[in-house]
Amino acid sequence: MSSTHAKTALRVLLVEDSPLIAERVRDLLETEAGATVVHVADDENGAIRAVREHDADVMILDLQLRHGTGFNVLRALGETRPTTIIMTNYAQPQYRARAKEFGVEYFLDKSSDFEKLIGILAEIDGRRPS
Repeated sequence: MSSTHAKTALRVLLVEDSPLIAERVRDLLETEAGATVVHVADDENGAIRAVREHDADVMILDLQLRHGTGFNVLRALGETRPTTIIMTNYAQPQYRARAKEFGVEYFLDKSSDFEKLIGILAEIDGRRPS
């Protein structure tokens, strides 16, 4: 007799200061990627607190927040953070290099890479145990 266990939905923490973009990303994640957004934070302190309070598989992190920056979030969390996707309008090489120094797994430009999010989440989800 075989038993199949469905994998739970990918749990995403979204850190984005624009309510309009946060809503668009949430809709994309929940309808196209089958992910669950466990929390939306719009500033540095809220993001740090949310990582500690929610068991997210993935954090989608903007660099410019209402108060603080995504880099300060990464610095505060150190290595105790979920897989991280930076999604920013500031996709200059120096920011990409700094993200790499923090060990960020993915770096997306909001203006040109938005649709890549689905594939990246599928890749992350495929690496999770059943």
